Amino acid sequence: MIFIAVGANLPDPDGGTPLDTCRRAVAHLDLLPGLRLCGLSQWYLSAPVPPSGQPDYVNGVAALRVDPAAVIDPAWLLARLMLIEKDFGRQRKAANAARTLDLDIIAIGDMIRSEPDPILPHPRAHERAFVLAPLADVAPDWVHPVLGLTASALLAKVGRRGLSPPLPLGTPPRADALGTH
Repeated sequence: MIFIAVGANLPDPDGGTPLDTCRRAVAHLDLLPGLRLCGLSQWYLSAPVPPSGQPDYVNGVAALRVDPAAVIDPAWLLARLMLIEKDFGRQRKAANAARTLDLDIIAIGDMIRSEPDPILPHPRAHERAFVLAPLADVAPDWVHPVLGLTASALLAKVGRRGLSPPLPLGTPPRADALGTH
């Protein structure tokens, strides 16, 4: 199982809301070769980390099943996620800047990887409620391969400070109905 954190806090270039962007991006994840969407968290609003005066983020987590015949290289997956971000208007100007879309690999199975990028599991996921709450929605019993704690236990340690109650869920649109993105 692969877990991808999905977030946005700026409208996309066509004026779509961050929630709309996140929902459309999830449909694009389902089109990645060898991967199929098998779970989607609720959507949450969270304050930027570190605090910066930016708009709140919409955050969720998508769970992707790997086709048994596929071998997913982490660098390949990271490159594909960056292309999706770019398609949705992401510009990489400064660390922690506001963004139209942010896709982060949280984990690829129980893979542990310290270099090169991407580092797996994500090096800060276990510290962030805006990742852990949606991860606990889709995989409460997922065990962090380094820390040995479940997503639910990690969320209990971190708490939900700065996180809204879940937004209305809704079904992500089908990718073939997305138009230009």
